[in-house]
Amino acid sequence: MHSLQPAFLADLGFGARDVATLRALGEYRGKRVLYAGQRPETLAVLHAEALIESTDSSNRLEGITTPAVRLMALIEHITTPRDRSEQEIIGYRDALESIHKRGRKMPVTVNVIRQLHQTLYHLTPDKGGQWKVADNEFVEKDVQGNITRVLFKALPAKATPQAMDDLIVGYKQAITEGNDPMVIIPLAVLDFVCIHPFRNGSGRVARLLTLLLLYHAGYEVGQYISLQRLCEKYRESYYDALELSSQGWDQGEHDVLPWLNYFWGVLVEAYKEFEERVGQFDGARRSKSEHVREAVGRKVSPFKIVDLERDCPGVSRETIRLVLREMKAEGLVRAEGRGRGARWIKVDVRR
Repeated sequence: MHSLQPAFLADLGFGARDVATLRALGEYRGKRVLYAGQRPETLAVLHAEALIESTDSSNRLEGITTPAVRLMALIEHITTPRDRSEQEIIGYRDALESIHKRGRKMPVTVNVIRQLHQTLYHLTPDKGGQWKVADNEFVEKDVQGNITRVLFKALPAKATPQAMDDLIVGYKQAITEGNDPMVIIPLAVLDFVCIHPFRNGSGRVARLLTLLLLYHAGYEVGQYISLQRLCEKYRESYYDALELSSQGWDQGEHDVLPWLNYFWGVLVEAYKEFEERVGQFDGARRSKSEHVREAVGRKVSPFKIVDLERDCPGVSRETIRLVLREMKAEGLVRAEGRGRGARWIKVDVRR
């Protein structure tokens, strides 16, 4: 589409600061691969936290909320939705989990984008995966879902199917020709938002698409640090950048730098937070791990994870599970049963 036309890309110019940012992102990408090999259990905990934060923030940006206790239960597959908002929250959770599970293997196609939208609404009365049939606007909403600002009128509905086909073709061509993914991905997302292909849910699908494209390029920080949370944190900058970079988009005369700088800034912050949290979490987890091991050591009869949660306030369920897996691998405990009803038993290593 407009931002991915070869002539438009050829005219893009970047200053020294932009080049330095792109170089830094490439370096961060390499470091993450290193961490993945060295700290798999730490990353598993960060991933679980990011899933919760991403689902919460991406929906809250659209005014879709539920109490924190309900949110946790929904994301952990413990309860079922009780209203329309919770149906959409589960839909987003399912779409997000599908990207995290398949990542680079999920193709970037029009059908996949429609499937993500369909998953988003699969529990609601609405039929997802259908292009809009009426013209719409890209708007800013407050936390209650009320429109606070109209940023621009999206591409007309009748032009949407062809525009989405062109978007995918343009993205693939630009990547194949060797353009930097850190330029092409945010431009593809910008075009998607300007097209705004669905009647509702385009913003959430845009954030899912961002994650999918980053997976394909090997920038997987969104698996461990919630980009959606950072998007919500800088929501004013998010809307301002989109408003600035969408002006003149329909004529291919728009300035993409506000959006690129916003997009790059969020990714840089995500990687910095990732490195910081890996370091902090490793230290904190060691003490929490010891706390869990001591609690297990005091057990005489079989116990459940919920028992350890009561004994170890402040320690997450995921951390407890990780410690139990470690102890099982060490031959210190064994499990009977599966799922929430599983009971754990200490193994007498003196035998």
